[in-house]
Amino acid sequence: MAHKHTGTIDSEIARAAEMILDASYPIALTGAGMSVDSGIPPFRGPGGLWTKYGEPPMNGFQRFMADPKKAWQERLSSRNDELYQPLMVAQPNPGHHALAELEKLGALRFVITQNIDDLHRQAGQHELAEIHGNWKLIRCLECGVRFAREKIDLSELPPKCPECGGLLKSDTVSFGEPIPADVLRRCAEHSARADLVILAGTSATVYPAVGFAIEIGRRGGAMIEVNLYESELTPICDPSLRGTSAEILPRLSAAISRLRKSRAS
Repeated sequence: MAHKHTGTIDSEIARAAEMILDASYPIALTGAGMSVDSGIPPFRGPGGLWTKYGEPPMNGFQRFMADPKKAWQERLSSRNDELYQPLMVAQPNPGHHALAELEKLGALRFVITQNIDDLHRQAGQHELAEIHGNWKLIRCLECGVRFAREKIDLSELPPKCPECGGLLKSDTVSFGEPIPADVLRRCAEHSARADLVILAGTSATVYPAVGFAIEIGRRGGAMIEVNLYESELTPICDPSLRGTSAEILPRLSAAISRLRKSRAS
């Protein structure tokens, strides 16, 4: 267990900034809390969709494979529900922009996100793995190629891959569906090189995403948490910066920028 420092939030942000700048390969893992300030409700925890309505069926992928046409019809008819409405209008918040800025500064090498909302991409993050997929994309289950939704003809269901003729599915990973191999491989490659991970807005309960972060900690890498609430990983993170990603990450990015300038002068 990490020995906890208990300084003020400003001093803890300054310490986190030093740790990130001193790291050789810092990465981030982000979760649903990252997007709450963009108007997207989380699944778990206070105000979570699953907290209100219960978890969806755990065999979503098996149901898709059993009747892809029906699954597509259900998907297209649910566009106005409480999950999809916020996704359609959400914009990246200051937390997303702060991580993209850290990438530009060279102070963040890679982001693994559990979010399907496309907001990291919209903020300008390039080195990114969307481990649970992206709601704006459609993926071929045969060849793995992803397409923008508007590029696929949905007049006949289920749609077929224009590249190989395989079965197409939303890129969003369903319950019971394996994480796509190409995404897992990128996560494994980058986390294997990482000596520091920023955990931003994640309840740290969903595998395999959290497993990558825990492995970095096991190897002696630093774990910095940014979260409004305590999580299961809070005891092994140091520092643990209490607050929203939209509030804390811009302050962290600004501290890193200042520190780089002072070190350069």
